[in-house]
Formats: sequence, structure tokens, C-alpha cells
Amino acid sequence: MARHTAGDIPDTGPRTPTRILLEGRPGIGKTTVLRRLAALLPARGVVGFTSEEIRQGGSRVGFALETLAGRRAVLAHVGLPGPPRVGRYGVDLAVLERLAVPCLEQAASTPRQLALIDELGRMELACPAFRDAVQALFAADTDVVATVHAHHDPFTDALKRRVDVEVVRVTSANRAFLAQELAARLAGR
Repeated sequence: MARHTAGDIPDTGPRTPTRILLEGRPGIGKTTVLRRLAALLPARGVVGFTSEEIRQGGSRVGFALETLAGRRAVLAHVGLPGPPRVGRYGVDLAVLERLAVPCLEQAASTPRQLALIDELGRMELACPAFRDAVQALFAADTDVVATVHAHHDPFTDALKRRVDVEVVRVTSANRAFLAQELAARLAGR
């Protein structure tokens, strides 16, 4: 029979999921940090999605959503009618329901999963099914890293106030090394 002293008894208590919101202004590098994090943690079986600008002739004309499994679709575009409309963009909520929501539901139903969400923004939060999936995810035994704008929104403000959520500000000073720091924290979870 193995003997243990108080300092070397394995921790068998409940695990507290890691929940991090990467906050920052548009264009600061939140999406880049999230993509780097996904690339650094392939063994974790990471699920989620990122978004990227669609540019035409040097101007932004929309946003595409891409799952980490490689499925991609146009989420918002100046040529989409909406509703809803966010700024000058019509938003296709069916893209969120078809691509983003299943990723979040998978993560919520898989204990100790790591979910990466880019982003919790006005376009995404216009979709009730997406908001519900995010709430279920934050109630599950799931590690979550999500990007969020610094502006106020009732949904994201409530997440930021949760005691189990850490808000990390992405800046030009930390964006180059932030993914590596987060990966080190999340690798063995």
C-alpha cells in the first residue's frame, strides 16, 4: 500500500473550468491570439470557430465564420438583406445556427472540452440559439476562451461579472505572447 504525506495526496476534488474572455478594441489581435491558441493545443481536441473580414478592393464588405474543423460560410455582408442588420451588414443567423451552435453544443456535452469562440459580438448575439448555446457552455464543465469587444452589452457584461470568468485585455504589448501563455495554462486541463 502506498503511503502519502499531506503534500503529495492527489487532488480528487471537483475541477473548476477555465473561462477567459479576451477583451479589446477591434483590430487589436484577438482573433489572431485565438487562432494561435488553437494551433498550439491540437491534443486538447479544441472545438469552436473564428471569424475573419471579407475584403473587396481594399474595403471590408463582410465577415466569414469558419469552424476549427474547416467549415466556412458568410456570416455578414453588405449585400445581405438581413434582418438583422448590424451597422451596414446584413447578418445570416442561419450560419450561426448551422456552424457555430453545433460546435458550442458539442463542447458543452463533452466534459473537459476546450471551446474557442470568436466572437461574442453584436452579430453573433443577435441569434437567440447562439446566446442559449453560450449560456449552456458557461454552465458546463468546459474550458472556454472567447473574444469580446470592450463596449458594453448586457449579455457580455453579465459574463464579465461572473466570478468564474477572467477578463484578459488584449493589447499591442501582449498580443505576441498571449497565446503561448494561455496554451501553457490550458494544455494539461
